[in-house]
Amino acid sequence: MANFYTDNPDLRHHLSHPLMRRIVELRERNYTEAERFDYAPLDFDDAMDNYDRVLEVVGEICGDIIAPNAEAVDHQGASCSDGRAHYADATHINLDACRKAGLMGMAMPRRLGGLNFPITPYIMAADIVSRADTGFENLWGLQDCAETLYEFGSQDQHERFIPRVCQGETMSMDLTEPDAGSDLQSVMLKASQLPDGSWVLNGVKRFITNGDSDIHLVLARSEEGTKDGRGLSMFVYDKRNGGVNVRRIENKMGIKGSPTCELVYKNAPAELVGSRRMGLIKYVMALMNGARLGIAAQSVGVSEIAYREALGYARERRQFGKAIIEFPAVAEMLSVMKAKLDASRSLLYECARFVDMYKVLDDISRERKLTDEERAERKHYNRLADALTPMAKGMGSEYCNQNAYDCIQIHGGSGFMKDYACERIYRDARITSIYEGTTQLQVVAAIRHVTTGTYRELIDSYAARPVKAELQAVHDRLVALTEVYSEAVKAVEAVGDTKYTDFMARRLVEMAGDLVMAYLLLDDANRNDSFTASLHVYVNLAASEITRHSEFIKTFDPAQLAYYTEK
Repeated sequence: MANFYTDNPDLRHHLSHPLMRRIVELRERNYTEAERFDYAPLDFDDAMDNYDRVLEVVGEICGDIIAPNAEAVDHQGASCSDGRAHYADATHINLDACRKAGLMGMAMPRRLGGLNFPITPYIMAADIVSRADTGFENLWGLQDCAETLYEFGSQDQHERFIPRVCQGETMSMDLTEPDAGSDLQSVMLKASQLPDGSWVLNGVKRFITNGDSDIHLVLARSEEGTKDGRGLSMFVYDKRNGGVNVRRIENKMGIKGSPTCELVYKNAPAELVGSRRMGLIKYVMALMNGARLGIAAQSVGVSEIAYREALGYARERRQFGKAIIEFPAVAEMLSVMKAKLDASRSLLYECARFVDMYKVLDDISRERKLTDEERAERKHYNRLADALTPMAKGMGSEYCNQNAYDCIQIHGGSGFMKDYACERIYRDARITSIYEGTTQLQVVAAIRHVTTGTYRELIDSYAARPVKAELQAVHDRLVALTEVYSEAVKAVEAVGDTKYTDFMARRLVEMAGDLVMAYLLLDDANRNDSFTASLHVYVNLAASEITRHSEFIKTFDPAQLAYYTEK
């Protein structure tokens, strides 16, 4: 029997990070939940043991059910008939297993039927599920839409919708339209208020993941005559009320088990979530941040399976009388794949911990007034989460694609055939750097944290941590590379041209990301010797990338910008 949690000791390493004690203490309200719920933890060790046990269940279901079903799901795919989307047969088996194990609504409060997990172990489950079947994570992982409903919905909506999610009903976020992809302020699906105060929705949504779900969060235009984001509101739609049909599902390259739908709304009854006009400005931004963290987890899961498939094949495949892993060119590829996997996973869980900290303090603020120290703590972690979310999604998805590519390369001609899983992995990986905001849009979100100094402050905080003597040379090398990064930032800012800064943004964000991930791996190696090899490989990779970007910025003539931007 396979277990995708227990066979990966790196997961327990990240779950045991020192900041988890503070996160769990806040999440469990100093363990007072045990007074109301007999299954709530009594203390930190009890809570961590609970997370560990549930993740073991996730790992077992993924290893024994979801992963073995992945090929059949990919082959059969989802289908559409009579205005409804239909899952592949094995997808129903997967969902049934997750429901019976109580793995839906993991991050929701116990009073609403959830497990009250922090974001970090929930994201760890998403990492594991993605390794088993990337497309299935899109169905299971959309339970995090309930987080947005919990944050901004009314108490009545909490009590009517969230327990249903915890019991296993599925969710979707209906944002994109035929003429409104990344530019969500152009959304035109119409929300009309009836004389009795209720709302109906009319229009079309496109590229909606799991679009025939039970409960939908919908972005719609509620303000007559508006054309920008200020006229948009958020609504919750219940499939049981009718009014929405699936016109078609997309025939996709990958993640075929996850139906991507075009939806037609015809006087579909819906409920306003929160306040009018705040749909895009506040609620969708929160929803997208959660979704991007989920795609970062999905990317790490794909990187994990790509690396494992490549490693296994390289050990077994023999050429010229020896296993191909013995050839330096192949061994180097595998070492770089592992370093990228470890680096992106370290960034993922650092980001998840930061999200945990600000979200739990935000939740506590609804119950009581925060202290001055807590308000400062919330602001600090909110800023860091805002900085690391686009970095984790952007760079993690790029590494995921690179690892999937190298997985096929190590398989050689066999990797191009459907006889091996790497062909499916390669197709599934491609979407990660596109949906929930392309890599280019993640750069747009991240560059302000370069120019305002957020990344430099974070990097300096990492540099101030003590390290073991045998790692001091690596630490000093990263300090020197940090100065190379800072000089590049100064050089770009000295030009004083917004267009020029935007042009150089990708290079600056990648330099910052390389440093953040290198320092995080240094911290991992400082706590756990098993990360030492990946640390050295990644620092060598980061040094070459930072030097390359620095040299480009240093020697680039701003007068040549037109050659790149005017077509």
